[in-house]
Amino acid sequence: MVRKCIFPVAGYGTRFLPATKSMPKEMLTVVNKPLVQYGVEEALAAGMTDIGFVTGRGKRAIHDHFDISYELEHQIAGTSREARLAGIREVIEKGKFSSTRQKSMKGLGHAILTGELLVGNEPFGVILADDLCFGEGASVMQQLLDVHNYYGQSVVAIQEVPEDQISKFGVIDGTEIEPGLYRVSGMVEKPNPEDAPSNLAIIGRYILTPDIFDILRNTPPGANGEVQITDALLTQAKKGRVLALKFKGRRFDCGSVDGFVEATNFVYQNLYLKDKQ
Repeated sequence: MVRKCIFPVAGYGTRFLPATKSMPKEMLTVVNKPLVQYGVEEALAAGMTDIGFVTGRGKRAIHDHFDISYELEHQIAGTSREARLAGIREVIEKGKFSSTRQKSMKGLGHAILTGELLVGNEPFGVILADDLCFGEGASVMQQLLDVHNYYGQSVVAIQEVPEDQISKFGVIDGTEIEPGLYRVSGMVEKPNPEDAPSNLAIIGRYILTPDIFDILRNTPPGANGEVQITDALLTQAKKGRVLALKFKGRRFDCGSVDGFVEATNFVYQNLYLKDKQ
């Protein structure tokens, strides 16, 4: 059983300055809930109850959000506003939260390696909170988990992207072994469109086997001088141990202003208004 999920949340969120000057980008709210809470709820729904944050400076608000605020609860006790805390109370009760600090920003691979202390020697999930995902039927993490439970290998979420967007992603090469499921044979981090092996881009959902940590320790810096998780996954893929799932659902790039606004409109129209009815 995959019990643990890592959230790399040490980034600066510079595309949202000045809003993120003193507030973590993961705490930006899509309607009335911060991005990171959506991700944690997705992990919990997939049975991943041990939540680990790989943090950096200025991220205290994330820890506080997943803790009880006695003063706030006292102030609104017995009022209609108390019901607004029901969702986060449930999250706090279901989850176990821990954190470790990434001392310097050396890439997603380095962030995941920093989280080894929180994971140990077992498979684990990784969620990038600024990729906001809504699965069709099962959540995206649950879809990945179903594949991992059957094959026992690392699994990444993928989606088709337009040619002019390919250079923003890690892109896979592979063979389709079931409808929407690929055995990965190659990966390229942020390729030029003409060099991309496909239009299948990796998005911010992973289930990784624990041998990834030793691989990351021996992975030299790649694109932008950072330790890339795609480079480490490529090592696994060369041994036939990485699968990629074209997930069913929608994904919003909330690391960009345009994607964040699109996500806000979607949640307001499809979730928030329905919950009020």
